[in-house]
Amino acid sequence: MKQIAQTFTVFFSGLVALAGCANPAPSITITYDESLGSDGFDGRLLVLIGTDAEREPRFQINDSDQTGIVFGVDVEGWMPGETISIDPTTFAYPVGSVTNIPAGEYTIQALLHKYETFNLSTGHTVKLPMDQGEGQHWNISPKNIYSVPIQATLGSGASVALNITEEIPPIEPAADTEYIKHIKIESKLLTEFWGRPMHLQANVLVPHGFDPNSDTQYPLMIFHGHFPKTFGGFRTEPPTADPDDGVFNSRFGITGYEYIQQKEAYDLYQQWTFEDFPRFIAIEIQHQNPYYDDSYAVNSANLGPYGDAITYELIPHIEALYNGVGEGWGRFVYGGSTGGWEALAVQVFYPTEYNGAFAACPDPIDFRAYTAVNLYEDENAYYTDGPFRKTLRPGMRDGKGMLKSSLRDMNYRELALGTNGRSGDQWDIWQAVYSPAGENGYPKPIWDKQSGAIDRDVANYWKENYDLRHIMERDWEKLGPDLKGKIFLYCGDMDNYYLNNAVKLTEEFLESTTNPYYEGEVDYGDGAEHCWNGDQENPNHISRLRYNTMYLPKITQRLKETAPKTNRLKNWKLN
Repeated sequence: MKQIAQTFTVFFSGLVALAGCANPAPSITITYDESLGSDGFDGRLLVLIGTDAEREPRFQINDSDQTGIVFGVDVEGWMPGETISIDPTTFAYPVGSVTNIPAGEYTIQALLHKYETFNLSTGHTVKLPMDQGEGQHWNISPKNIYSVPIQATLGSGASVALNITEEIPPIEPAADTEYIKHIKIESKLLTEFWGRPMHLQANVLVPHGFDPNSDTQYPLMIFHGHFPKTFGGFRTEPPTADPDDGVFNSRFGITGYEYIQQKEAYDLYQQWTFEDFPRFIAIEIQHQNPYYDDSYAVNSANLGPYGDAITYELIPHIEALYNGVGEGWGRFVYGGSTGGWEALAVQVFYPTEYNGAFAACPDPIDFRAYTAVNLYEDENAYYTDGPFRKTLRPGMRDGKGMLKSSLRDMNYRELALGTNGRSGDQWDIWQAVYSPAGENGYPKPIWDKQSGAIDRDVANYWKENYDLRHIMERDWEKLGPDLKGKIFLYCGDMDNYYLNNAVKLTEEFLESTTNPYYEGEVDYGDGAEHCWNGDQENPNHISRLRYNTMYLPKITQRLKETAPKTNRLKNWKLN
């Protein structure tokens, strides 16, 4: 811990200037009650400070200018009664140091994000948070322990003592219903990599009228995305929410959104059970892991062979249970954001195993536009640098282009939440998936988390292994025949995270392809934010609820072109 503190000394000097004059440091100490365990804990101890007395501070940490403050300290073998102290060298997001907190009344809380030890097949031993059924969210993860929030005045000479007494309870698994089943398998591939039993789960929407003894076969639709507790957007009862509830949804600028969600979910049920609706299996995958709420569905030096485990273990298992086609021509993938990247990635890395990828607002698919950074030419991820000043790079904007957060500040939040890429958040999971393992067993950083200086060797590794545009361009002679007609990309041209820039660069390559021409589609939503998915007729708050039906016309066309004449599909009208 002393070594970490010394590292941050220079780092803080810039943040002090941003935060204003430093105040004498208040004293903040943390202990935990012996009733929570007497064997000692490893993990990341977080001290959380908020200004909203109505909410616990653990729910006030975010990328906006309304964020609370979070301090982070790594602990090993922390024993009950042992006191941990926050001092001026302890890094705090977004203020830099405890000395930069303005005097005032705050709500304060401590939380320990517990780590477990993994003995990887690579020979490395690492300490990471095991998912507890919540999808890797430190502030709600069962078994994590925390203190009851207290009101305290911080200022010169203030002293605050926090005692952790509470433990987050277990999460009840989702129950099966007539149409939704939850299938869980132990993955041999992942178990071998992680050195302990590791599982994959599929939340399955079963075709209406499914009969295991029938000779009917069903195409498989894989809806990639973040951790789904159960299959979302499907409801067998009419809406009960009030369409005029007056509750304002700030993301979409509307009221009554709960009713809209329920109505769309009920509409899907009505379509699903309609006599002439095409029959298929739809699944959402649970592949949360010690780094994030999902694995990005590819093989990785740090996460293990999730791509192979999903493609060759989980998917055939599901198809065997529910009469899936069991061949590449009968599998389709779609999703938005993380799910958009995954949809394109699995199509590229397993070109004959899937018959079409519908990738909406995908995470960066060309690292020349890794959001606002060109990893191959830029020297620093956080700033553009001129002879007389530096300019912060944008990290997030609103639909009018106004800056909401800088890329630097988004990374500083993650840095406070976890060292060695253990924040469980966006920039760290990209790094965990794409990077080689470092000498310490953790992902090798793409850039220095403090300064933003880019590691060119790591960037080149990313390019050759995970830059989807580069891989397609490099290997088009081999990949092209198997990807022809399978790539569909959609993005709003005002994407909040600048993802449209990478889509545009990828489109330039795809449109230049010959022998063969890619024969897919790239489309943009004019003025549309994250996560536009190709619907030119409806607003995003509607189209984002229709992934499981909106691509069916294009999927039908693919099946007409590729399904064998002896297929046993139902209601697809391929002739």
